[in-house]
Amino acid sequence: MFARRTNWPLNPNRLSLAVVERRSCGLPILDLTESNPTVCGFDLDRRTVLSALAGEEILRYEPDPRGLLSARRAVVGYYAERGVQLSPEQIFLTTGTSEAYSYIFRLIANAGDHVLAPQPSYPLFDYLAALNDVEVAGYPLYYGQAWHLDIATLEARITPGSRAILVVHPNNPTGSFVRASELERLAECCRTGGLSLVADEVFADYALGANERHIGSHAGFAEVLTFTLSGLSKISALPQIKLAWIAVNGPPATLAQALDRLEIIADTYLSVSTPLAAALPQLLELRHSIQPQIVSRLQGNLEILDQTLGAHSPATRLAIEGGWYAILRLPSVRSDEDWAIELVKEEGVLVHPGHFYDFPTGSYLVVSLLPQPEIFSEGVSRIMRVMERTAT
Repeated sequence: MFARRTNWPLNPNRLSLAVVERRSCGLPILDLTESNPTVCGFDLDRRTVLSALAGEEILRYEPDPRGLLSARRAVVGYYAERGVQLSPEQIFLTTGTSEAYSYIFRLIANAGDHVLAPQPSYPLFDYLAALNDVEVAGYPLYYGQAWHLDIATLEARITPGSRAILVVHPNNPTGSFVRASELERLAECCRTGGLSLVADEVFADYALGANERHIGSHAGFAEVLTFTLSGLSKISALPQIKLAWIAVNGPPATLAQALDRLEIIADTYLSVSTPLAAALPQLLELRHSIQPQIVSRLQGNLEILDQTLGAHSPATRLAIEGGWYAILRLPSVRSDEDWAIELVKEEGVLVHPGHFYDFPTGSYLVVSLLPQPEIFSEGVSRIMRVMERTAT
C-alpha cells in the first residue's frame, strides 16, 4: 500500500519516550537542543517583518521559474557583500533548503545513484535523498584539535554511481568550515568522477572567530558544477518564513545546461509565493540587526560552557569554528543515548546524543548554544552534576 521509500522506523526512540514520561509527570525540561531563534528571546524588528509582507506587489501574479527578480537581485547583493559576484540568472528561489535539495537531486541523479555526505552531519540527508530515490554514502570527518574532511576515504568511496559531494559550511553540528586546501581536493574529486559539488551554507554567517584558511563561500566557485544553498531561516533568523535559494555556478557550458534544466524543474512547481518573494529584500536586510545578537549569544554561552567544565572535567568540549552547536565528549562508560536519557530522567535536561548525527564511535552530546543564558547555564550545571556523580 505504501512506497518503499517511506518505510522508515516509526516507533519513538528511547530518548523521546523518556521526555514524554517526564512531561506526563508535570516535570519541567531544560531544552538544550533548542534551535528555533523565534523562541530564544532575540529582539527581532517585528514592524519590518510585518510591513515587508504588506506591499502592493503581492496582489500581482507574475510567475518566474527562478523567482521574483527583485528577490534574486537581493540575494545577489547578499553574496556581493561576501565578495562573490553572481547574476540573478544564477539564483533559484525555493521554499526552504529541503526543497532545494530535492531540485538538485532530481537534476543530477537517477534512481539508485548516490551522493556522498559528511559524517557526522545533518541527520535529514538520508530522508531527503530517499524521498528522491537517491542513496547516501557517508564520508567521515575526523577530529584532531579541529575537524577535517577525510578526503582519502571520500575518494575511495566514489563509484560510477556517484553524482555529487555534499559539504556543510560550517558543518552541523561540528561547526567546522571547509578549508581552501580541502576545496581544491574536492574539486579534483569532482572533475575526476564527473560529480557536482553541493554546499549547504545556512550557518555561514555565524563564524566564531576569524580564520584565513576558511573559504568565504562556495557560491563563487566555478571550477566544477556547484550548487550553494542558503536562506532566511538562519541568515535572518526567520525559520517560519520558508524562503531559501540555490546559487548555481560552474564551467560555462555545464552551467548553462544546469540552469536550463533547473528552470524546467522550478517551473513545474512554482512553489515560492509572491508575498514571500516580494518581502525577501527587506527580510534579508534584517540580518544586520539580528546576527550580532545571535553571535553574541553563541559566544556568551560558549564561555559559560567552558567556565562550567573547567580544567578537570570528565567531559571535554571539542573545538568549533562556527554554527549554533557545541559538542561534548563524555567518558565512554555508557552510550551517548544512555547519557542523554539519564540527563532527562535525573536532571530534566534535554540534549542530543551524538549518534543522532552519525558519530561513529564514542559518547558525544550535542548542545545548542542558542538558548537564553540563564537556561543554558543551569542546563550545563546539571550536566556537570551527572558527570561528577559518575566520576565518584
